[in-house]
Amino acid sequence: MLKKLKRLNVVRRLTKLFFQASAKLPVKQKQVMFESYSGKQYSCNPRAIYEYLKEEKTNYNLIWSVNKNFVKEFEERNIPYIKRLSLRWFFELARSRYWVTNSRMPNWIQKPGHTTYVQTWHGTPLKKLAADMDEVRMPGTDKERYVENFHKEAKNWDYLISPNPYSTEIFKRAFAFEKTILETGYPRNDRLINGNNEAKIETLKKKLNIPHEKKVVLYAPTWRDHHNAGPGSYHFDLQLDLKRCQEQLGDDHVILIRLHSFITTPLNLSGYEGFVIDVTKSLDINELYLIADILITDYSSVFFDFAILRRPMIFFAYDLEEYRDDIRGFYFSLEDHAPGPIVKTSDECIEAIIRASKEITDEKNETFYQLYCPLDDGQATRRVVERVFKAGE
Repeated sequence: MLKKLKRLNVVRRLTKLFFQASAKLPVKQKQVMFESYSGKQYSCNPRAIYEYLKEEKTNYNLIWSVNKNFVKEFEERNIPYIKRLSLRWFFELARSRYWVTNSRMPNWIQKPGHTTYVQTWHGTPLKKLAADMDEVRMPGTDKERYVENFHKEAKNWDYLISPNPYSTEIFKRAFAFEKTILETGYPRNDRLINGNNEAKIETLKKKLNIPHEKKVVLYAPTWRDHHNAGPGSYHFDLQLDLKRCQEQLGDDHVILIRLHSFITTPLNLSGYEGFVIDVTKSLDINELYLIADILITDYSSVFFDFAILRRPMIFFAYDLEEYRDDIRGFYFSLEDHAPGPIVKTSDECIEAIIRASKEITDEKNETFYQLYCPLDDGQATRRVVERVFKAGE
């Protein structure tokens, strides 16, 4: 293990030197490097900005940074990409005029002075972030080191996108961010406004072979910091009783399960074919929102985005006290402000699904929408592009 660590440090030092040398070469003024969730997805705000720049037929050279294990989708879509952490990646990253990502870059990379770094982030926070966290339970680090690395990275950001005024104040404090916050709404959520029509929804359902007449329930839980087998390896313990769900809901519902990108252990769904579909690696999350009649989540930021659609939500918070008090901590009381019922057992969850399917929704939903979704008008991407790219021309 010691030899491996020494070898890794040597490689990092050499690639850092190569990166620094490459940064001294002529800048590619029209080159934009995109990355989503450390190169594991073609998704989120970077995708929305990429597609906008492409559709507008701008003369930018648009390239994606992709983890070597996730290149298949990019090849199938014919999207230009470079394998993350390859020599070519360091070379092109160092010379790019723009970086657009929704998560952190490796903390040993220093942004060149000629690069404009657009940090889009990836959600409105319920869970405490960075410096606001009381304790860090992630493997391989502690709170002091985690916050120090986070703030060091945040100093590289030139722009930080915020989805709403609530998030703006949290981001400034938790990230110790002192540069430009673009309070524009999230580009990724433009799709929930502009694509929310029957034709689009039916097209998406057909991709997953979901019958037209069935209600779609999307279960999108977050990850648990303490459920891990080491750094970067998280598992999810499914607490939803799928057998009970199938017995009660199987005739007229379909359940889609979308795990967090940090989860590395796949679910075993054998025996539930046609009723439960693992959509962790299929469709963008915003496309899943569009086809979902009901959302089940816990503490994930997905519920802030789903609120735009004004559809029923259920909070399956079986470990609420542990997660809130011992694992992460919240910015507000979920019990008081959740735009939907909080349930702790599978039977309660099933009952809530049946009620929601009869269109009995929670009145809190509209109040929640007004507070957290005031900027979601389908024009967020345009606002970001005008502020960042057109201003830099």
